[in-house]
Amino acid sequence: MAKSKTRRHAFICETCKGNGYVKIIHDNNEHIVLQCETCESEGEIYVDESEVVEFYIDDDLATGNAHKLH
Repeated sequence: MAKSKTRRHAFICETCKGNGYVKIIHDNNEHIVLQCETCESEGEIYVDESEVVEFYIDDDLATGNAHKLH
């Protein structure tokens, strides 16, 4: 398998806190466990480095703050 030229970064999913599932409690104290749709039950979200850099640049341009990327 060929190596990808883009670098991927993993972040813990904020929805399930890395568990891969979420618990829902109804009014009658019934607990329901569902798979996390945000991370597809992996507990982590993978982002290409180029997406992170583009977000950082776009955010700086929108707020007027210019920072150097190192």
